[in-house]
Amino acid sequence: MKTNVLFIMTDNQGAWTLGCYGNPDIRTPNIDRLAADGMRFTNAYCVNSVCSPSRATFLTGLIPSQHGVHSYLGGEKPDSQMGPEAYCTIQEFTNLPRVMADAGYSCGLSGKWHLGDSLRPQEGFTYWFTKPRGHTSTFYNAEAIWEEKVYKEARYYTDAITEHALDFLKQNHEEPFFLFVGYNGPYGLGQHMTETHENRHTAYYADKELTSFPREPIHPWLVNNREIINNLVSIRGYAAAVSGVDDGVGEILDALNSYGLDENTLVIFTADQGLCGGHHGMWGMGDHSRPIHTFEETIHIPLIFRHTNRIPAGTLFSSRTCNYDFFPSVLSYLGLDEKISSTPHPSMTSLPGKSYAPALLGNELSWSDVIFHEFENVRMIRNDKWKYTWRYPDGPNELYDMEKDPSERNNLAGHTEYGLIIAELQAQLTAFFDRYADPQYDLWRGGTSKAGRLLSRA
Repeated sequence: MKTNVLFIMTDNQGAWTLGCYGNPDIRTPNIDRLAADGMRFTNAYCVNSVCSPSRATFLTGLIPSQHGVHSYLGGEKPDSQMGPEAYCTIQEFTNLPRVMADAGYSCGLSGKWHLGDSLRPQEGFTYWFTKPRGHTSTFYNAEAIWEEKVYKEARYYTDAITEHALDFLKQNHEEPFFLFVGYNGPYGLGQHMTETHENRHTAYYADKELTSFPREPIHPWLVNNREIINNLVSIRGYAAAVSGVDDGVGEILDALNSYGLDENTLVIFTADQGLCGGHHGMWGMGDHSRPIHTFEETIHIPLIFRHTNRIPAGTLFSSRTCNYDFFPSVLSYLGLDEKISSTPHPSMTSLPGKSYAPALLGNELSWSDVIFHEFENVRMIRNDKWKYTWRYPDGPNELYDMEKDPSERNNLAGHTEYGLIIAELQAQLTAFFDRYADPQYDLWRGGTSKAGRLLSRA
């Protein structure tokens, strides 16, 4: 019997926002329950801190300089989201929904896609409720796509996503399915963040101070969201949006249980990237500052796997992993790893990630603590001790001792006594990208991008 897959991804949500990751302020009982019933990854990271590239990595196992999506899609020429020149930016690669469809699964998307050609179902999906583009400017009366038509969705948007997910389960629960639920919340960006966020949690948070959101002076690098940072209306609104997503997760989990599918469904919860909510004087992701930043709250994401009576409940995966490990891990867990090498595309012959599937089953696993990150002119390496951010070609660069300085306050990059350490970290970064980057999409060596660039030179 095939194992069903329910893959839930939220939008702009750092691990720090969840009770199961230690947040004392924000109510997330359903996601916390999911973690208690499965395996929680304590050190999961994204390879890029904005929507489209991170999502492309989740679904292909490739880094941005392999799949070619270096920033968010939207505003570039041609418009890959809608219109006559729209195209799916991961279609030339082996990807998760296509593998699942080819393996006999019914595939459904409910929620955010943001990988191109949104109007039509992509890559094996037959159920297709999505957003025309990636951003969220309002949670009510926002544009949505259903049956290949754009319309205004009057409902609270995450509720509509949940209801479509439930509809898919109602139609497909008797056959193997892959359901990708892409919540557009909590999001936390845009002009609407200066207005009261209206959902059933609004009243609860109306008088809360929410001290898990640091109040710090605005960082001089921050160029967007300056009106949001340290704004209690924004802070309370983001918390309400997090809890609104949690409501939807609970409804979907309850539906799985009502169909008797807990023991035959792998449930995965994660986010495309994190978000600074006042941390370091920042609000938003790496793309909201100049230079682009790599602070932990932006790249440290939640990741939870639950498969009742198969993945041991209440367990932790504490090794550091990046979301380029996700694709080979899921396929290996499902017994579909042979699909990775079934493509003629050269980038797929050298996936940068490795599978943590054995750990999901409670087995010992040898694992490296090193992860890599890239965002246009920025490349980063992170291990247990050091975090080095290298900005090409002119800096500024950063080095942090993450054991002594986990809050990233003391940049050591300009200290001559750390020159050998920096040289070694630069050598590891160079070796990694020399091995995996496709010259066509290697921005450090004159490559191009499928997305519009934030920086004119990368």
